[in-house]
Amino acid sequence: MNVHRTAFRRARTGSGLATGLIAATALVVSGCSSSSGSSSAVPGAPGAKSGSAAASASKTVDALIAAEQPADASLLPSGSTAAKIKAKGTLVVGGTQTAALFSLLDPTTGKVDGFDAAMSELLAKYIIGKPSTKLVNVTSATREALLRSHQVDTVFATYTITPEREKSVAFAGPYYQDGLAIEVKKSTSGIESAADLAGKTVVTESGSTAAAAVKKAAPTAKVQLFDTNTECLQALQQGRADAYVLDQGILAGNASTNSDVKVSSSTFSQEPYGIGLPLDQPDFKVFVNNWLKKVEADGTWAKVWKATVGTQVPGDAPTPPTVS
Repeated sequence: MNVHRTAFRRARTGSGLATGLIAATALVVSGCSSSSGSSSAVPGAPGAKSGSAAASASKTVDALIAAEQPADASLLPSGSTAAKIKAKGTLVVGGTQTAALFSLLDPTTGKVDGFDAAMSELLAKYIIGKPSTKLVNVTSATREALLRSHQVDTVFATYTITPEREKSVAFAGPYYQDGLAIEVKKSTSGIESAADLAGKTVVTESGSTAAAAVKKAAPTAKVQLFDTNTECLQALQQGRADAYVLDQGILAGNASTNSDVKVSSSTFSQEPYGIGLPLDQPDFKVFVNNWLKKVEADGTWAKVWKATVGTQVPGDAPTPPTVS
């Protein structure tokens, strides 16, 4: 597993339009909703941000990180996981550089921008007193193994909480709510709902929850698995697949930077995102959950949303899911 940056914050190189978000913006009803009778493109994500808009959003995130106050020493008792991370001086984050709106590398600036990237830096600032992170690239298929082996302290990677995954790792949160959706080439018609996938070739990420959901909704669909969002998107663009199914926010991010694809406005599942943590560090789950409650209550969560996902989706920030 490659470590892409030794100082994620220093270089800022570092798997949703949330179901709650869509409800909050009156764009779509969450859950197993039927397809829209009009456009299947996600409103608010027609193209990439302009350079000035991207720079403004990045400055907003930088300001939020600068304003984050470190945790009181009493919250990091000797021997605790958070105290050990503070002593180490770096939060090792499992993440990605290919998920627009959540964690996407901008080759012109050398930064990884997005909701997950910003949240990981905020957590590092809270623990260490500075946003010092190291990014380890993960895929849907490698996240659990990296947490179990303690090669990463935490995973911020549009990581859906499931009962099966909870046998191997702990989850703080949920901190975001999403749903599975369908991406197709812009020239494609007739594929707007899960039922329309019957008999079609569908790509998705290996290790994600999407493959099982597709087979349940459309048993005759031919599912092909790839390790990364980039590989899935390329298969769709090159005509090797009829559709790409994954979390709506990730697909909307693709549509915001690739004008040849579009995303269905409906979703057919609920995908609560959690912050992945080692299962054998229960104290760290309590610590991170308390931090999540704090940044939600003081408005930081909503401001991060507005500066990331909210740059492509109109309306106010949604209410974050209740931390369990």
